[in-house]
Amino acid sequence: MTRSTSLTRRNFLRRSALTAGAAVAFPTIITSTALGAPGRPAASDRLVAGSIGVGSMGRGALGSILGRGEVQVVAGCDVDGKHRDQAKKMVDGRYKNEDCKVYNDFRELIGRGDIDICTLALPDHWHAIPAIQAARAGMDMYGQKPLARSIRECRAMADAVHRYGRIWQTGSWQRSVGHFHRACEMVRNGRVGKVVRVEVGLPSGRSRGLEKPCPPPETLDYDRWLGPAPYREHVNLGRGGMHWDWRWVMDYSGGQLTDWAGHHIDIAHWGLGLDNTGPSTIAGHGEYPTDGIYDVPFKYQFTCMYANGLEMSVGSGHYHKMGAKWIGQDGRWVHVSRRGVSASDPKILAEKIGPEEIHLYKTRGHMQNFLKCVRSRELTVTPIETALRSISVGLLGEIAMLTGRKIKWDPKAEEIIDDPGAAALLGKSYREPWTLEG
Repeated sequence: MTRSTSLTRRNFLRRSALTAGAAVAFPTIITSTALGAPGRPAASDRLVAGSIGVGSMGRGALGSILGRGEVQVVAGCDVDGKHRDQAKKMVDGRYKNEDCKVYNDFRELIGRGDIDICTLALPDHWHAIPAIQAARAGMDMYGQKPLARSIRECRAMADAVHRYGRIWQTGSWQRSVGHFHRACEMVRNGRVGKVVRVEVGLPSGRSRGLEKPCPPPETLDYDRWLGPAPYREHVNLGRGGMHWDWRWVMDYSGGQLTDWAGHHIDIAHWGLGLDNTGPSTIAGHGEYPTDGIYDVPFKYQFTCMYANGLEMSVGSGHYHKMGAKWIGQDGRWVHVSRRGVSASDPKILAEKIGPEEIHLYKTRGHMQNFLKCVRSRELTVTPIETALRSISVGLLGEIAMLTGRKIKWDPKAEEIIDDPGAAALLGKSYREPWTLEG
């Protein structure tokens, strides 16, 4: 099979998906041979890849696929010319050529028509629009957490992934780490008894003084960086200019709460078997900066009640130890964080999970799991609906803190009940000319 034949076939299948939706599905037509053979595939059999957002986290994702023989990276996109140059140097250096194309506008990369998979690593307020357009163009995606800046954006992304039959992996990579998997299996198999309370500890926030407006760097397309977010004059946000500390500005992110909800709330849900639902009430409080350029909470705590009587308390370091702690009705507990697993009794950690007990989805690596599922068309370990439920808890907590009211949530309909003011915060207004459809 020549490369041109392979791309023609991919394009035909992609166009079919666009016109018929998921009813004409990519995996039901293409053969495993066309997608790639065992070992190192020929160039015509490799998955053609592009990366949208190639600074910091994006450069890491790019590096993760760049070293894999079954993938051929052909393009990168970023609104900062420095990042574009770095990405092109990385890719061309790997392949010993100058073939990698780089773009300022993500729509040009998506519009190429020859890309099978895409990594997405953008500020939270930019997650939804490129993902929806990439799904429509027939791309499978590895997207950084949190899924999006609002619950309505998350739902629109999930609907697009389903409509076009795409594979999605969320960058909640803790599910691909052995000790997190082990902790969740212990809880799911009753090692602490019936869980009645979960404590989720996330990092505390930070503050920054007032900054005077200043011209953006010459390499940065600042208007495109803002995109759908409200216009404001450029200021120095901190580390990396606009490229890291945007997390502490509410127009772009929810701070440490939303930055980490996709990790530790995600793990808490996994251990409880709650990947497809959410809380019924949410109430809490946050402390917000009174001056300076950062406006997300630096101290926060909220409590979620689930229909089965479970209580989940989510809080910054002032309230809970970092990680997820499941507490049973008799006081037994298991706690997991990136430092490891602990329990109320060391004997709990020594117990084996039997062959007839619950065994959770196990992977050998997060990116590897994504690529495997691209070929098999199976769900990844962190599919888009799971990511939606994980971040929804954090976003509902944010709404409860901003309004100062207890929120009643219908997790099936994904609606806030009897509170129009709070319900209005489920979505974000976009700056013209941007819309959720692009």
